[in-house]
Amino acid sequence: MTADGLPPLREVIARHGLAAKKSLGQNFLLDLNLTAKVARAAGDLEGATVIEVGPGPGGLTRALLMAGAERVIAIERDERCLDALAEIAAHYPGRLDVVNGDAMETDFSALAPEAHGKVRIVANLPYNIGTELLVRWLTPDAWPPFYASMTLMFQREVAQRIVAEPGDKAYGRLGVLAGWRTVSKIAFDLPPQAFTPPPKVTSSVVHIVPRAEPLAVEPKRLAKITEAAFGQRRKMLRQSVKSLGGEALLARAGIDATRRAETLSVAEFVALANASQTGSS
Repeated sequence: MTADGLPPLREVIARHGLAAKKSLGQNFLLDLNLTAKVARAAGDLEGATVIEVGPGPGGLTRALLMAGAERVIAIERDERCLDALAEIAAHYPGRLDVVNGDAMETDFSALAPEAHGKVRIVANLPYNIGTELLVRWLTPDAWPPFYASMTLMFQREVAQRIVAEPGDKAYGRLGVLAGWRTVSKIAFDLPPQAFTPPPKVTSSVVHIVPRAEPLAVEPKRLAKITEAAFGQRRKMLRQSVKSLGGEALLARAGIDATRRAETLSVAEFVALANASQTGSS
């Protein structure tokens, strides 16, 4: 038995036949010392409501409960994992709710309405949906969001894009969207050998906290502007945003048309998005 009185994860995986599926983007983190480190990166979880995506055999789930989370809501698509998660739920009566469903079709804001604005999202996200889920969580129409923080695991390359600043090689659409409404930092890295099966890349845990009052702009307009600007990032802005108004748009926003996307601050992208609204009204 382990520190929480439950069997080692390798034993759980063998007993339930839980070989990781590449089609589901699964890479299991089996070292309970490392799952505890991820839980600590989320801050003080005593009494917290936590949403976890893709718990698999439940390594991080167990760490979150051991860290004092009052309630963990785990979204798991893989029915093979449900029995293993049920064993954890039985060990922690009334504290673990397992939702068998697709995270891409889940209304996360409705999972814990009583804790709106205070929920922590903590997850070793499946690689194949991680970025898309993050963008959804960054761009709801209503703000502040339903969560108080997000502590998420990504491929290191994606994590660097999330925390990137203007001028950084990794700075792009994801950095603008994250920098607009949140403050983010890389907490620590995990090598491939920490996972089963080992991915081909290093992973990073990113801690993300919402800004109370981000600059005002429609999320869809900001997403559209950043997509166009970074879609042709080597070209001057007058060319990359030509389809959205080109030099006239840039002039309204007070931005030099000869600049390139990676030099613009988040505030300048917001100004550009708001100028596009002015031009189309």
